[in-house]
Amino acid sequence: MLLHLQRIAVPFEYPVYFTEGVFSPSNADLAAAIAAKEPRRRHRVLPVIDGGVAAAWPSLADDIARYVGARPDLLTLAAEPIVVPGGEAAKNDGAATAALQARLDALGMDRQSFVMIVGGGAVLDMVGYAAATVHRGVRVVRIPTTVLAQADSGVGVKNGVNAFGKKNLLGTFAPPFAVLIDPRFLETLPLRDKVAGMAEAVKVALIRDARLFSWLSEHAPALASGSLAPLAQLVRRSAEIHLHHIASAGDPFELGSARPLDFGHWAAHKLESLTKHRLRHGEAVAIGIAIDTLYAELAGLCSQATAAAVVAALEALGFTLWDDALAMTRACERGERGERLCVLDGLDEFREHLGGELTVTLLEDVGRAREVHAMEERHIVAAIARLRERAGRRGALAAIGATGAAGAATGAAGAVTGAAGAVTGAAGAVTGAAQS
Repeated sequence: MLLHLQRIAVPFEYPVYFTEGVFSPSNADLAAAIAAKEPRRRHRVLPVIDGGVAAAWPSLADDIARYVGARPDLLTLAAEPIVVPGGEAAKNDGAATAALQARLDALGMDRQSFVMIVGGGAVLDMVGYAAATVHRGVRVVRIPTTVLAQADSGVGVKNGVNAFGKKNLLGTFAPPFAVLIDPRFLETLPLRDKVAGMAEAVKVALIRDARLFSWLSEHAPALASGSLAPLAQLVRRSAEIHLHHIASAGDPFELGSARPLDFGHWAAHKLESLTKHRLRHGEAVAIGIAIDTLYAELAGLCSQATAAAVVAALEALGFTLWDDALAMTRACERGERGERLCVLDGLDEFREHLGGELTVTLLEDVGRAREVHAMEERHIVAAIARLRERAGRRGALAAIGATGAAGAATGAAGAVTGAAGAVTGAAGAVTGAAQS
């Protein structure tokens, strides 16, 4: 017998600031974000900094101390900044998460204290998970420092760490207290990471915004070179699309099985695991997008022209769409003969992550997608084979180009030698004329 149907509605809100010089003493945005709900209180803040960011910005800890010191009525540091390893290593090390949880406890960080995370997506995930599991949730302010984190994960509501060989197996849904996006942090980002971060922007453009995809294609050369002005534009528009989706799609905590923002991710997560995270998340996502787009073409869901435009745009942005991990195989199970591509296991793992029913987002056209609940293995294998063939052709063309360039250089060297000989002969003639 049903005694009572409990219903709880809890609204969430958090500001996202697009700002510059976030730790400049004259920039009030960070202080305003922290003090927004309790402007008359002095707030304890513990900075946790990505090791890569700390190395690239040696004065960062001092900058934070000066910023907090300039506002003694609003802010106080709970301790010196904690520096944690950056990159996927942060999410793979359970001991690092436990050590951070222990530190939060030792410092007496309570549910009204703030953990201020300055770093890339992996550090935001790991530190966010630690903060969410201490006192069932210490307040978090995110300051994402990579293209991927600023454009995608840094403005979302998830955190997590890798465990038992699976991506994001442990994690929570915990909206941040505030997010501050400062494009100046992108200045010191290696080109590889700038490019990798653009994959998530391509993703949202393909499923949500055809105009953004056109803009991406038009500005691909500048973006591929790491130019900061278009990168900042890309980050802002991508972040806005993500925020709108989270707020309006009706499932911010992913209780259902549809995951449009995971377009391209079933293969990406498996590739990250197969390569032991040699591939950046964005690099794996780009390959996953290419696989699913070619699959959609082979399955008759999208046109050949659409698929060609997507693959060409990814390559123009600087992505390599083949990795040898795609060719890794394992013995078939249940007595079947032959071998199976390891990446195909990503579908089963993705199904488990979703909660039982497989739901994959596939393109019908740029800016328009649909959900499917099954994928034909033969089409996936064919899509992967096409990527391998394409990579082979591009490699052959590059080799021909390199050979031609070497030949031209040799010819130029010969011409220089000949010119030098002519100059020597001319000098000898001049000398002979002078002696006579």
